[in-house]
Formats: sequence, structure tokens, C-alpha cells
Amino acid sequence: MAAPLSRRTLLLATAIAAGTPAVSSPVSYAASGRPGATPQAPTAFAGPGAPAAWSVRPFGLEEVTLGRGVFADKRRLMLDHARGYDVNRLLQVFRANAGLSTLGAVAPGGWEGLDGEANGNLRGHYTGHFLTTLSQAYRGTGEQVFAERIGAMVGALTEVREALRHDPAVLSTEGRFGTAAENVRGSHQYVDLPAGVLGDTPAVTLAAWVKPTHDGDWARVLDFGDDTNRYLYLAARNAAGVPRFALTDSGAAGEQGLDGTAALPLDEWSHLAVTLADGTGTLYVDGAAVARNTAMTLTPATLGPLAHHWLGRSHYPADPVFAGAFAEFDVWSRALSAAEIAALRDSRAAETPAGRGDLASYAFEETAGGTFADASGRRLTATLRRTWGGPSHRGFLAAYPETQFIELESMTASDYTKVWAPYYTAHKILRGLLDAHLATGDERALDLASGMCDWMYSRLSKLPAATLQRMWGIFSSGEFGGIVEAVCDLHAVTGEAEHLALARLFDLDRLIDACAADTDVLDGLHANQHIPIFTGLVRLYDETGEERYLTAARNFWSMVVPHRMYAIGGTSTGEFWKGRDVVAGTIGATTAETCCAYNMLKLSRTLFFHEQEPAYMDYYERTLYNQVLGSKQDEPDAEKPLVTYFVGLTPGHVRDYTPKQGTTCCEGTGMESATKYQDSVYFAAADGSALYVNLYSRSTLTWAERGVTVTQSTDYPREQGSTLVIGGGSASFALRLRVPSWATAGFHVTVNGRTVPGTPTPGSYFTVSRAWRRGDTVRIRMPFRLRVEKTLDDPSLQALFYGPVNLVARDPATDHLECGLYGNAGLSGDLLPTLAPVSGEPLHFTLDGTEWVPFAEGTEEPTHAYFRRSEPRVVLGGTDSGVANPAKGDGTTLLDEIWAAAPFRGKGALVAHVRSTVEAWVEAGLLGGDEGERVVRTARKASYAD
Repeated sequence: MAAPLSRRTLLLATAIAAGTPAVSSPVSYAASGRPGATPQAPTAFAGPGAPAAWSVRPFGLEEVTLGRGVFADKRRLMLDHARGYDVNRLLQVFRANAGLSTLGAVAPGGWEGLDGEANGNLRGHYTGHFLTTLSQAYRGTGEQVFAERIGAMVGALTEVREALRHDPAVLSTEGRFGTAAENVRGSHQYVDLPAGVLGDTPAVTLAAWVKPTHDGDWARVLDFGDDTNRYLYLAARNAAGVPRFALTDSGAAGEQGLDGTAALPLDEWSHLAVTLADGTGTLYVDGAAVARNTAMTLTPATLGPLAHHWLGRSHYPADPVFAGAFAEFDVWSRALSAAEIAALRDSRAAETPAGRGDLASYAFEETAGGTFADASGRRLTATLRRTWGGPSHRGFLAAYPETQFIELESMTASDYTKVWAPYYTAHKILRGLLDAHLATGDERALDLASGMCDWMYSRLSKLPAATLQRMWGIFSSGEFGGIVEAVCDLHAVTGEAEHLALARLFDLDRLIDACAADTDVLDGLHANQHIPIFTGLVRLYDETGEERYLTAARNFWSMVVPHRMYAIGGTSTGEFWKGRDVVAGTIGATTAETCCAYNMLKLSRTLFFHEQEPAYMDYYERTLYNQVLGSKQDEPDAEKPLVTYFVGLTPGHVRDYTPKQGTTCCEGTGMESATKYQDSVYFAAADGSALYVNLYSRSTLTWAERGVTVTQSTDYPREQGSTLVIGGGSASFALRLRVPSWATAGFHVTVNGRTVPGTPTPGSYFTVSRAWRRGDTVRIRMPFRLRVEKTLDDPSLQALFYGPVNLVARDPATDHLECGLYGNAGLSGDLLPTLAPVSGEPLHFTLDGTEWVPFAEGTEEPTHAYFRRSEPRVVLGGTDSGVANPAKGDGTTLLDEIWAAAPFRGKGALVAHVRSTVEAWVEAGLLGGDEGERVVRTARKASYAD
């Protein structure tokens, strides 16, 4: 391990790894409880601090300012959403889990609520995403509203963790006659009465004031029993939605019961009572008898002593905990009369002829503590408890009980209705807290993040290695997202040895070893479950120096790009990978999960920090300028971030910007992506000797370490080039300009009007080294060409590109469009002359009456990302030869072979190549002699664009 770093350097190293810089001093907030505190603008450290293994480092979001353009426009929409969304809604599930007041907030729903997919087992993840989004927004804009929101959320989560560290405390609310005890849905709390409440009474009356807030079937008002064989209960709702009382000594099949006739109203007080004596049971609702059973032979006396006496909890584990409030609960050792029951409807029990229950009587008037006094005279003090007990460690923080983490340890197969990726959710919360700390200096956020890792280590370090390997190999339930990266980043801040040890506990050895050996094992794997693992492995390499981690990540990247990559940069079909080089064969309505694009970009930049392979940034540009931009709808919305989950690539697909039930993983990463568009525009060599310009985007870099600024002015990709102007002082460094792999029409660079000598190579970096001065101007011109990219498994299925821009056809047809592109191809080989530009609409074209537009435009128009290439006849320079376009056995056509030799110096060179190609095809028997001559005559007669 390297020598210990200073806290200042550690913060910077962590911030760089996260793509978010550290701050030079803590930022304080009025919301944090520090009187008179006001947020300060974020500031970045200058100087080194990246891991020693990195040969380049990124700049912080506050060091790169976005200028006007498509990125700023998309970001503005997301910033507006982040400013306005009520964070109390995100905190609702956390507060509920801790038994705290939810302040009347309604959970967002979807995946971030109890009624969402898989019983809301992923709740809490979206809050972490939102914290990261706010942190990035604050970094990128300096707006205090984001810092204030971060402070409020961190403060609330601190309160949540503190509440979880203690036994539950009563949450008082307004009752039927005074105060009452509220049981927030999601708190998993119930009231535990002492043994012997019923004694051996042969007759009984049970009465309670309840205010249900949720319509969960089988939620118990009370359940007294041993197990699921011997019990008596009163449910607010049975399967038919009406109250039910029953008792049994032989399980559900032997229940003797009473069923109501109507559902209890939600959010209103209802009085329930049951009398049982002499074989007759009666159920009352609001003082009126609604059911009577004269064949009830069982009584509390015949059941005998019971082990548990619960209010709000069922002996059946699948039944929900009662959500709502209790005002009074009384038990009498006799059957009250109908008149006595009716009187309970209008007054406290103590003020009615029945008086308080002689077996038990709870008024629930306590406003603090975790116990309830018994006024029956028997002193049967009741206790508020959690169904799951409580956390195993003081650092635990989640929006649900620790039970998902516990159950995962014994699982052998996936079942997300029981356990849905708890460590994935923990990662999102941890990442959000760490980003909040790095953005604002809030020590509470760091303490929460560190505590979470201490808790995870306390659980996982006790498990056998075989158990861990089994857990991490389980689909979905065992998914842990980018937790390794986040834990490594935290370790860089805390220096705690246990944190690094924790990161290594997530090693999935069979995957790491296979990829390190360059063995492709991706077929059948869930894509987004595995992509972030490899970013974590790179960070583990940084922390440990273990080479297999970096090798595995590098090899993995090459298994995805290009072998499982769609034209827009995305990967996965139905969330999974299929066989290597199967692209056309996987296209469907559920391709290219947006999270996969987010995580592949993160992996690409992290690999680039170690090895400046231009392919990483070529991929970054492809995916950022196409899928990531196109995943954000170009509309404002206060309620939804409007981000895709899947990007269907089927013909006529309409993007869904409000996917599934909402608050999905992709909406979370989508919020993050839209607040960090500038994170990879520029990188610096670790020693400050070079500046990498990776992306062409209107922006201003403040490179404090070298005392200069770089202002990039461009409307790229609407503009085919960019201009960079040096500001500030003077500095000597190498300016390394990325030459995109598609820039085959040239890449021209001038400095202060003079051409820079050299031959830029597509798919490389072109270096300009000099002593830079204020005002120095670098102009880059890179002409775009229209080109196609063929799918690996079906060359006739193609995507259309103009420079970096993927063009898609707007057409509602559900079959692939058939298009020909060679008809008006220019001598350069550019296919653009075949398309007609749309006036006033940059990057919009038409072909055979169909409009082609950038994929990045976030609309709900039906589009075709792929088309079927069809060149049935040999057409050159707009002139039809009348000859069918022949093809070889591998699908290569005559026209393909002719245009593969482009560019041509002039028409004569093209005609000569046509003749030689035709002769070869005639000789091979693929083309008739007369047909060949007609093709050559057509080539000679036609006119061509340059």
C-alpha cells in the first residue's frame, strides 16, 4: 500500500475517482443546524492528488463550465426538476422505516415505494441517485439551492439513523378523543402486550379505535397466539376487504369467524368490537352489530395460554403490519351488551357504563418513549417493537429493515419479491452521501457513509468465502452495483483498513478470473448487474496494485465494444447479454438499457485514466452524443425526470420517457448523466504536462494548476469543428486533440491562423506542443461524412451516421425501411449527396420522402435506428445503368466493392476503378460481359459530387 496521504489529497483522489472534485473547505448550511450558516460556492483543489496509477486525471465539474448548446439545454431541464422536486417525498420511506413522522409526504411510488414492483424492495435507491444529482448540480452551477437541499436531506438521514439505533418511540397523533399512537406504513412496528392478557376467561370483549391508512388485506388490529396453528385475531380487512374476527386451535382451516359487511374507511376513525360468550360471537363496527355466529365453541379459555399478544402484527409473516393509528384498546372478561358497545362509539371507555377494560386498557395517550400504560389495574405495560428487532450495527441506514441483507446470506436462487439487490441499494445511498460530502464538506454525510461501510463490513466479514461467492453470483438479488468503486473512494478519504477490506469482499472470483484470462463468459449475464463491477475492479487496482483487476476490466470492455454494442453505444437486450457478435439478432423493444450506457461511460473514462487508448473516448463520444442525450426527453416536468429505461431499436419504436412504474434505476442514472455532461471534455496529464481535449463541446476550462483557461467555442455537432482560445497566464504544455475514428475526411488544425504540421490519424490524438499565451487560438476543422455501420451478424442491417451523429428515420412503419445510398455518392466516398438537407433544421435530412434526424433529439416520434440496405441496381452519379447489382456469397455487392476504394482523385480515377472491378467480376462469373460494359459506360457518363 502507498504511504498515507493527507486528508486534503485523499479528498481530491476520492473526488477524482467519483468524477466529482473535492472542496478546499467545508460548506455549511442553515439547514444543517448551524445558526446563521450560509452556503458557499464550491471550490476545487489545485495540484496533484489522483491515484499514483493514473497517468491522467479529470477536472471537477466546477472547473468546466458548459456553454450554450444541446448539453446545456438538456441539463437545464434536469436542473429545474432537481430544484423543484419535494425531497420529503424521497425521505418518506427512510423516515417510515425508522418510525418517524413522514411530515405528510407521499412516497414517489414506483420502485421507490411499498406498492411498487417487487413490494418496493428497492426503495431508497432513488434517494441516493437524487443526492448525487444535487451534488453534481451544485458543483456544476454553484447554486445555493442545491447545497441547501443536500443539507436538508443529510440532516434527515442523520435523524433516521439515530432513530434506528434505538428502540422505537411512540409517534403521537390526533386521536378520536385526545391523542393516539400512529403506526406509519413501512415502519414494521407493532405493540407487544405482556403474557396473560386474556387469562383463562371463558367470555371476552375486545374493543379498539383504529384509523387505517392503507387497505392491505389481512393487516391485524390484534393477533394473540402461538403461531399459525393456535390464535385469535381481529383483522381490519380480510381477502374480501371487510373486517374479520376469528379464533382457532387447528390453523386456518379450523377458524371460527365473523366477517363484516363493508370495508372500513381509510383515514377515518372506526370503532371495532367483538364479544364472545356462551358459544356466540358478535362483531360490531361503529357500535352496530354487523355479524353474529352462534356456533363458536372456542374461547380464550379453551385456547389456553398464548405466547404472543400483538397489536398491529400477524402471526402469518406475509401479512402486512397494520398501518394507521390506535386510539383506545380495551379487553373485558365478559361480553358487553349491545347498549354498552354502542356507548363506546361516542365516549372514552372510562366514561361509559362499561368502564375501562378489566383485563387490559390502553389509551395510547403517550407522547414519548416506547411503552404504553395499562389502566386496567393489572399493570400490563405494553411495548412498541419492530417486527425485525433492530439493526445489527450502529452504522445501518436503509429505507427498509435489515432482513433483506440477512435473507440474502442463505439464498441459493433469485427471488426479487423477497430480496431485491439490497447491496445495490446500499451502493446508491452510499454514493449519494459520499458525493454530498465531497460537494459540500458536510461531515454528517461522511459519518453516515463511513458508518454504512462499517456496518457492511461487520456483516460480510463474518461470512465464509463460499457464501459470498454464492451471494454475488445470484441474479438480481445478489446485484451490488458500483459499491466497490464507492467503497474504494471512501477508503481514499478515511484511510480505514476495514473499508478497503470491505471492497475486496465483493470479489466475484469466477467472473474476474475469466475476464482476466480474456475468456468471454458474458452470454446470458445480466448486463447492468456486471458492468459496474469492472469500474470497481479498476479502483481496486488503484488501491491494491493487483494486476488481475485492471486486466479483467480492460478485457471485459473489449468483450462489449464492439461485440455487443448497438450503433448508439448502448448494450443489452431485455437487460441481458447474448452471444458475442450477435447484434441484429438481439434487436427488440427492450434493447439498450439506459443504465448500461451510464455505466459503460464510467468504465471507459476510468480505464482511460490508466491507458490513453483513443477507443475509450471514441466510445464515450458515440454513447454520450447519441444514447445518453437521446435518453432525456426535451420537455420540462416537475414530477418526472423524463428519462428512458429501455431504448427499443425496433422499427417505428416510440421512446418511453416515463418507464415502468417510475423511479427506476435508469431514471436515477439519467438524472446523474444530465448533471455531469462536462465531466470528460478535458483531462490533464498527471504531471500537468499535457491537456487532453476529448470531446468537442462549448465549454470553459479553468486549469488552476497551470494558471490558464481554455474556452471552447463550437456548435458541435451542428458545426464541423471547434475553436479553443487560451486565457489567463502563460504555460507550456502539450495540447492533445482527439481525432475521432470517423474523421476520415480530414482533421485540420491551425494555431493563430497557421497550419500545424503533421498528419492527424483517425482514432488517435494529435498533439500541439508550445508555450501557450493568452489569446492563442486553436481552430479545428473536421469535415463530416455520411457513412453506415453494419451490424456484425447481418451486414444488410445498417445504421446511418453523419460524423458522430446517429441519424434515425422518423416513420411509423413497423418493418425495416429499405434504403439505397450509393446513387449520388461523391468522389470522396461520402454518401451525403444522396440525402437532401431540410432547410432551417440542422442535421435533418430527407431520403425518398422520409426525414432523418439525430437520435439525440428527445421526442416521442416513432423512429428507425436501423434500416435494411437495398441497392437493387447499379446506379452511379444519379444515373441508373439498368444492371442488377450482383452480390458475392458473403453479401458484398458490386457497388460495395466499387465504393470501398474511395476517395477518388477525380472522375477518371473512379471510372478506371469501376472498369477494373467489373472485369474481375466478369471473370469470376458474377457479372455478364454486356452488363459490365453498361456499368462502365454509366460510370463514364455520370456526374459526381466531390
